[in-house]
Amino acid sequence: MFPYYLDRAWRSLRRDVGLTLLMVVAIGVGVGASMTTLTVLHVLSADPIPEASHQLYAVQLDPRPALGMDPGEEPSDQLTRTDAEALVRAARGKRQAMMSGGSAAIEPQTAGLAPFRVDARWTSADFFPMFRVPFVAGGPWSAADDAANARVVVITRALAEKLFGQIDVVGRSIRVETGDLRIVGVLDSWSVNPHFYDLHQGTYGQSEQLFAPFSTSRELKFGVDGSLDCWENADDPHGLGAPCVWVQFWVELEDAAAADAYRDFLVGYSDDQRKAGRYQRPPNVRLRDVPDWLDVQKVVPSDARLQTWVALGFLFVCLINTVGLLLTKFLRHGAEIGVRRAVGASKRSIFAQLLVEAGLVGVAGGALGLGLAYLGLWAVRQQPTDYAELAHLDLPMLFATIALAVVSSLCAGLLPAWRGCQLTPAIQLKSH
Repeated sequence: MFPYYLDRAWRSLRRDVGLTLLMVVAIGVGVGASMTTLTVLHVLSADPIPEASHQLYAVQLDPRPALGMDPGEEPSDQLTRTDAEALVRAARGKRQAMMSGGSAAIEPQTAGLAPFRVDARWTSADFFPMFRVPFVAGGPWSAADDAANARVVVITRALAEKLFGQIDVVGRSIRVETGDLRIVGVLDSWSVNPHFYDLHQGTYGQSEQLFAPFSTSRELKFGVDGSLDCWENADDPHGLGAPCVWVQFWVELEDAAAADAYRDFLVGYSDDQRKAGRYQRPPNVRLRDVPDWLDVQKVVPSDARLQTWVALGFLFVCLINTVGLLLTKFLRHGAEIGVRRAVGASKRSIFAQLLVEAGLVGVAGGALGLGLAYLGLWAVRQQPTDYAELAHLDLPMLFATIALAVVSSLCAGLLPAWRGCQLTPAIQLKSH
């Protein structure tokens, strides 16, 4: 019966071109606006590392002075260098990585290529396996390299091609600031958004192009970017023992039991530091996995959520208008429905045929909405925001656009279709 219903729906829509266009435009505009904002929200709230997001934990400690302490206060989201290095040495997790953002000047050896700066990350060896970073050549440095302040570096594919015109560059050296570093690995295409491991360097956009051991960066005095919070004066705020938090620390734990054990370890560590006189506050620790971390850090902008609700409200208004247009259309053809009922068509078949007609409007509206969503996302990409370039309609959201249009039109068609199948044949035939 479906092909028959589809044929009748097509014929009916062609008879009332004006009403049909109004309904298609109403559905299309509502769906286009909704899918534009939903796609942006989908991009901003996506799990950046779904294969390990519940095994990676951000570590927070509270070494600040007791003066001004507020019970239940959230500790800093970064650690002192002293604490970060102590936790790495303790090695209580499956993997652990300390890090900070930075930038570095590179002096190319290629003729005609002027010196330039790149975003960098100073970290420890576990960073790469912990965050599932793919390599196209070579691999990460070792823990022994961390301990020895080794002059090694990992670079991205793009940087390797820019400097050498190829990616097979393991073993070659590049001059970073004032030192020569040996390339031990080249990353394949890798970018996580949002940059959950360090939200102080920008939440979205391109990742770093150069990675070097944290210990090496401190010995060579490479520049550090990001947030620095000191509660006392320090000659070298990035040095060991400085009363400043500026290092991000992540640990990989296999399950909830391991997370509980590590949390207990952090409490014990805080107690030991308090007894030693370094800490003044009672243990105040946090251990959050990636989803919890992003939620606490409020990574998704509040205006993105607000815009999504506004767009969905606009879609609802469009659906109300579509309900009115469908009612007008179906009741206008009451005589035709009366004839079909008189010759034996059941209420169920009339209801199904009218609902198919509403669904056909939804398909057409979905096609229009898809085009408007692409246009809306193009407009988003022109905005001066760090997430603008990520606003693309992927395959799941493409199917969601069509599904939203069809489901919305079917919902809008329920009342008109029910009213249409309730028409009394005798009254309709007599009045016409």
